Amino acid sequence: MAKKDTINALIRRGLDEKTAKKLADEGLLLGDVKSASKKELEEILEEEKAKEVKEVVGKKPKKSKKKQKKKSEEKEETTRPDDFLPDKFDELEGTAKEIKDIADSNGYELPRSIITKTVEGFEEYEIPEEDYEDLLEMINDRYQNRKVDPKESVGIVGAQSIGEPGTQMTMRTFHHAGVAEIGVTQGLPRMIEVVDARKVPSTPSMEVHLEDELKDDRDKAKKIASELEITRLQDIADVEIDIAETNIVIKPDMKRLEDKNLELEEIVEKLSSSRGIEGEVTVSGKEIHITVEEGKFSLLHEAVENAKDMKIKGVKDIERGVIRRDGGEFVIYTEGSNLEEVLKMDGVDIKKTSTNSPFEIYNVLGIEAARNSVIREAKNTLDEQGLEVDIRHVMLVADIMTNEGDLKAIGRHGVSGKKTSVLARAAFEITSQHLLRAAIVGEEDKLSGVAENVIVGQPITQGTGDVDVKYTGLPSGMDTQKEEGE
Repeated sequence: MAKKDTINALIRRGLDEKTAKKLADEGLLLGDVKSASKKELEEILEEEKAKEVKEVVGKKPKKSKKKQKKKSEEKEETTRPDDFLPDKFDELEGTAKEIKDIADSNGYELPRSIITKTVEGFEEYEIPEEDYEDLLEMINDRYQNRKVDPKESVGIVGAQSIGEPGTQMTMRTFHHAGVAEIGVTQGLPRMIEVVDARKVPSTPSMEVHLEDELKDDRDKAKKIASELEITRLQDIADVEIDIAETNIVIKPDMKRLEDKNLELEEIVEKLSSSRGIEGEVTVSGKEIHITVEEGKFSLLHEAVENAKDMKIKGVKDIERGVIRRDGGEFVIYTEGSNLEEVLKMDGVDIKKTSTNSPFEIYNVLGIEAARNSVIREAKNTLDEQGLEVDIRHVMLVADIMTNEGDLKAIGRHGVSGKKTSVLARAAFEITSQHLLRAAIVGEEDKLSGVAENVIVGQPITQGTGDVDVKYTGLPSGMDTQKEEGE
């Protein structure tokens, strides 16, 4: 019973059933696996598998206070980021600078994005300089008219603006635009994934762009795609058992080896260093033989399964790569995602390559990049369904999810569950638990939000309901003037 519990516990922590069973067969319990060193695990598993087990289950050793103190002292001495980070924008020049100067002289507070688009429009339609001022006045008027009024309920407007067209979304799984082989979740399930800040999407995928000198070369794109996708032995060879000789016969497909840029020696090296295969590895012509000790038929079958599933090359989690020409360049669409490892590869354009997992982008590139990813994924999902939603509503959702420096879900485990108001939390989900917990600890509700004021029947703190009138008394001299007038 204990063995079965150990296997189930290891599977719940993310290990596959085969690895969990192998560890349990060695008599290890969950605590033993946690405390085992990488070297000890490598005696049972392959090196790569041992590393994975250590990452998923293993404990990180606690650092001593002395080391932590030393590290913090070193950290204080490092250079501040703002000492060497470049400016976000270049200085405005030419027409852009001229337009900015006109706007400043007239007191127009136009954002840089509008100035940039104005320059593009002026240059496209060859607007003469004498008309710049009149056109800028019109642009400023339109910009001011589209600003949100003070105290506007932007949250409710944004929620309604996304939620209402969201009812028209489909429940189907679509294919990548122009890539029938790669299926990606779209519609309502995808929108739920984005706002729930799921760590792993149901269909993770990447869009890998190549550097400028390679993006028009199909052969180079094919080579990078073959380096990306995981290649297992069973993908490039037939693996058979020779019972009479008690050995395993591997017959590589030379055409597939050539397509995958592989040599026979690389396969032999991988088989020889694999801990899951016990036996002598030899080459006979274009075949590879693994000889197992006579009489150990159980080892023979286990070795065959390990050999078939053995990874020869490729990036972890990327099962497939499909090349398509998109916008005049070759782009690799993948099934599976591993942004950190893909960005390290030669020939990959790190500025354009992206994944459909905002959480992965957050871990690799930071919170600002994650915010942009949430906006892009949500907007693309709506656009692909033919639903028009102003991007500012989507940006507001992304801002709420990321404003504390990490990626939070819109729900009771994220944004809604962390509201300061007890009544607002109770109004969302699990009402009784929130009220009981707040009563036990003596929590106080300031009634500063919308939901809590609606519950108690007070005017909401939006629009005119959020304007306070304060009486400070009449200015000095006013009382005397009033008496004289009477």
